[in-house]
Amino acid sequence: MVKERARILVVGGGYVGMYTALRLQRKLKRELERGEAEITVVSPDPYMTYQPFLPEAAAGAISPRHVVVPLRRVLDRCRVIIGEATAVDHAKRTATITTLATEEEGTGGRQLAYDELVLAPGSVSRTLPVPGLAEHGIGFKTVEEAIGLRNHVLEQMDIASSTRDPALRDAALTFVFVGGGYAGVEALGELEDMARYAARYYHNLRPEDMKWILVEASDRILPEVGEEMGRYTVTELRRRNIDVRLETRLESCADRVAVLSDGSRFPTRTVVWTAGVKPHPVLAATDLPLDERGRLKCTAQLAVDGAPHAWAAGDAAAVPDVTAPDAGRTCAPNAQHALRQARTLGDNIAHSLRGEPLETYAHKNAGSVASLGLHKGVAQIYGRKLKGYPAWFMHRTYHLSRVPTFNRKARVAAEWTLAGLFKREIVSLGSLEHPRAEFEIAAGGKPSQDPPHDPKGSS
Repeated sequence: MVKERARILVVGGGYVGMYTALRLQRKLKRELERGEAEITVVSPDPYMTYQPFLPEAAAGAISPRHVVVPLRRVLDRCRVIIGEATAVDHAKRTATITTLATEEEGTGGRQLAYDELVLAPGSVSRTLPVPGLAEHGIGFKTVEEAIGLRNHVLEQMDIASSTRDPALRDAALTFVFVGGGYAGVEALGELEDMARYAARYYHNLRPEDMKWILVEASDRILPEVGEEMGRYTVTELRRRNIDVRLETRLESCADRVAVLSDGSRFPTRTVVWTAGVKPHPVLAATDLPLDERGRLKCTAQLAVDGAPHAWAAGDAAAVPDVTAPDAGRTCAPNAQHALRQARTLGDNIAHSLRGEPLETYAHKNAGSVASLGLHKGVAQIYGRKLKGYPAWFMHRTYHLSRVPTFNRKARVAAEWTLAGLFKREIVSLGSLEHPRAEFEIAAGGKPSQDPPHDPKGSS
């Protein structure tokens, strides 16, 4: 039994936010039934995105609906608010929340009081002041961006197939990916695989006509799988005629020309930016302690250091790695840590409310897996190195076991099975991004060329 009624506010509906709330509603089941506790989750989206499946969603191997988990269905004992926390005053135990309703009403943000705070807003794309990036760059962090990128790639193939302008054709078939981490390499590998397959249905396009370029500022890619597997990945990508540029930066993409630091210039209509992430900006709008990278300073028990009743984990938190040989190292901001930290975090909040001792978060990295396209991958699991089909199979097996809910597991497994029996889908549904365009023309209006306003903000 908790010592007193507790209002728990969870900011963020990603890995940490959803799994912490899920753990809490199980641990505090009786307290929730008796009204001794309440859990409120504030998230910009009504779903949690399982990001490791974004590359396969972009390639059409998985339906976009099956890489997201509806929060209201999973968190049935929690109050879910679709909106964003724009500021936190922990001294007063209040958070400023904006929702779709507050924007419609024009009343501004409203104050939400809490007793225990879980800050898990995740991260946003880390961009640099590259000329033309804001106008022409494409991100790869949300399911909307993944599907938009798939539609865009197929649309460029349609343009190249129908144009008589060789310069336009060359630019349409040039695809530049910036960032050699998981997101960049997996997205590039899956989409190149998809485009290579789709080319067989175009009478005047060949896979050799397309240029795929990976730009990485450091001297290696996929550092998570180790140096040897990183070198193997570079070799495999180059065998597929993918141009891998190490120790190279994107200096400009203005006027739809990608200019690299090695002097190369590529006219292109596709620049995909996956060069890292940074903590969510809401952290800077709090009175909680931050480290030099803008993350919350946390203890090994996942409490915010020096701020009672405040907790954090995942990308937003600098959590000490107690398993590291040298002191001062923090846990890597990856999904593996986020999932495990969420369980410990939920347990520790329940322990704190009941006056019980807290647990210390300690987890050694089990390894890393990465897909490079259909039947291709690299992995390092407990020191063992895998490549090719075994690594790809391990990648699918691991992530299928980790995607939340049996419902999603079954649907993803069914889609993979059907994909093995039937041909790939090569249809672009780019019109979904402007669904009212045709009706606006029919009604005598002028279709907007701008993307629809997104009231949710960064997710």
